[in-house]
Parts: sequence; C-alpha cells; structure tokens
Amino acid sequence: MTNMSLVTTFVLTGLPHAPELDTFLFGIFLVIYVLTVVGNFLILLVIIVNPHLHTPMYYFLTNLSFIDMWYSTVTVPKMLMTLVSPEGSPISFHSCVAQFYSFDFLGSTECFLYTVMSYDRFLAISYPLRYASMMSGRTCAILATTTWLSGSLHSAAQTTPTFRLPFCGPNQIQHYICDAPSVLKLACADTSTVEMVIFVNIGVVALGCFLLIVLSYVSIVHSILKIRTSEGRWRAFQTCASHCIVVLCFYVPLVFIYLRPGSKEVVDRIVAVFYTVMTPLLNPVVYTLRNKDVKKALLKLKDKVMYSQSKWSLQCRLAH
Repeated sequence: MTNMSLVTTFVLTGLPHAPELDTFLFGIFLVIYVLTVVGNFLILLVIIVNPHLHTPMYYFLTNLSFIDMWYSTVTVPKMLMTLVSPEGSPISFHSCVAQFYSFDFLGSTECFLYTVMSYDRFLAISYPLRYASMMSGRTCAILATTTWLSGSLHSAAQTTPTFRLPFCGPNQIQHYICDAPSVLKLACADTSTVEMVIFVNIGVVALGCFLLIVLSYVSIVHSILKIRTSEGRWRAFQTCASHCIVVLCFYVPLVFIYLRPGSKEVVDRIVAVFYTVMTPLLNPVVYTLRNKDVKKALLKLKDKVMYSQSKWSLQCRLAH
C-alpha cells in the first residue's frame, strides 16, 4: 500500500485513567484476556472432541469462539502495553495497518456470524422437522465461508482508503488500538470522503445485520408462543436468551461509537472496552454456564484428562 506518509511510527496513548491505576488495570485486563483465550479455546476443544455437539449451532459457535480468541488478541495486548508505558505504546505504520485491518475484519465477520446464528435458531425452532435437511453440513460450510469472505471484503473497503491518506503530522493515536475515527484525525488531508465511506460501510453492515437478527427473533418469539407446553416455551427462550445477550453487548457500543454524529475520544475509548474486551469474554461465560450440553461435555473432558493423568503417573511409578 503506497501513500505520501512521512510517519513511520504511531503512538497508542491507551485508556484515559489516573496513573496510580496502571497496575490495577493491567491486572484486571490481563486476567480478562487469559480467561477469554482459555474459555474460548475450551469451547473449541470440547465441541471438536465431542461427537454429540457436531450440530449446526455448535459449528457456528466454534467459529464465534475462534473469532473471539483472535479479536481479543488483536486488541488487549496493545492495551496492556499502554498501561506499562507512561508515554504510550509505539506501533509501526505497517503494524497499525495490520491491526486496523484485523480488528475490522474480525469485528465485521462477527456481525455476519451473529446474523447467521440467529437464522439457524429461527430454522431450528420454527421448522424442527425440516431443520436437519435445511441446515445440512454443506449449507453450514457455505454460510460460514460467506461470513469470513464478507468480513474480509468489508475490512479491505475501509483499510485501503484510510491508509492511502498522507500522515505527515502528529503521530499520537488517542486510543489503545488503531481504529478508524482515531487514525483519521491524524491524516493531513481532507478525510470527509473516507469518513463517509466508512460511515456508510459500517452503517449498512451493522444496521442491516441487526435488523435481520431482530426479524429472526420476532419470528422465533412468534413460533415459541405456539408451543403448547410451558416447559417447551421456557427451553426455547433459554436457548435464544444467551445469543441475544451477547448480540446486544456487541452491537450497542458499536453503533454508539461509529454511527452517531460527532466523536468524543475519551467516551469512545471507554465504550470500546465493552465490545473489544468484554464481549469476547461473554461468549464462553454465557454459552457454557447457560448450556447443559456444553457443561456435560466439559465435565466429560475433565474426567478424561484426570484419568489420563492418573494412568500416566501410575505407569511412571511402576517404571521406577
């Protein structure tokens, strides 16, 4: 990517906070990051090794867990580095481009995936007898591949025009990541066209996906109300509640930051924590603590690991 930029290194200033809170915030976000990566990795592992969980819902959940592992890895380590450096964390121009693209790629792919997951739940509840044929393995693979390709194209459509702008002046990014609003403020050229492209791009994807999700859940609620038994209705509501919680925690901050007029850097950085740090953590918490099948699979996996450890230690003692 070529441009007239004279800036070779940017500086991420991090979250606004009192200096005496550096150690406390570092500890909190480090724990959240470790829990996020470990939790999502466990979901991936449990679903892969358990044949009973090889269903469309869990297939999409593995995609979501994989995204959240990397989404958190793209953002949190740099945030941690800003907390241990009072002057901010330096990031090279090309690393900033890579983070910008990866952050938007994973975020937009997650938007598309939430839409696919809501469609999957709609089919499962509204057409239970035809669900297996309608959501075959081939259909799931096509839907998942489409979400990844769409996320890649969406990110390229924002990254390319942004970093073709010249950056020749200040290099301090008032954020803990290379994000569109913060990076564009450093360009020494008119950014109105790029801002409009990004606004329309994010607006079409975010609002379009959100409306499709709302439409799916309105149809789901309509189908649930037709279930005759109260137990059946309750189980159906429980199945969808976890998805709704994660979707709202992801979409509300995103719409607040990117689709409102004006931008307040301090507020944006604090709100961004919800969808860059908290949402990836919510995925393993919500889907494991509220899902009996996953909890059973986790217990079975734990028993297998403990059995393997005890067998290995016994063999070691016999060898000696």
